[in-house]
Amino acid sequence: MEKKIHPALLRLFVIFPNILSYVLLIGLVIFVSSNYAVLQQNGALPMWLGIMAVLAPAALFTTYRIRQKIKAGAM
Repeated sequence: MEKKIHPALLRLFVIFPNILSYVLLIGLVIFVSSNYAVLQQNGALPMWLGIMAVLAPAALFTTYRIRQKIKAGAM
């Protein structure tokens, strides 16, 4: 007999990391905007902007997929 995970717990396991990715993205935006001149001077600005450019679409796509699964009743 296979045990199924309760849907509310499954949502928590999927949504919580997505929320953390948004918190990380907001923190990165604050960090880069407050240290813009220093990062630009040291040549590290492209790396931080690249990290944000990867994280933002990933978080948005994950949110989109979660909403689709909830609407379909799979979660």
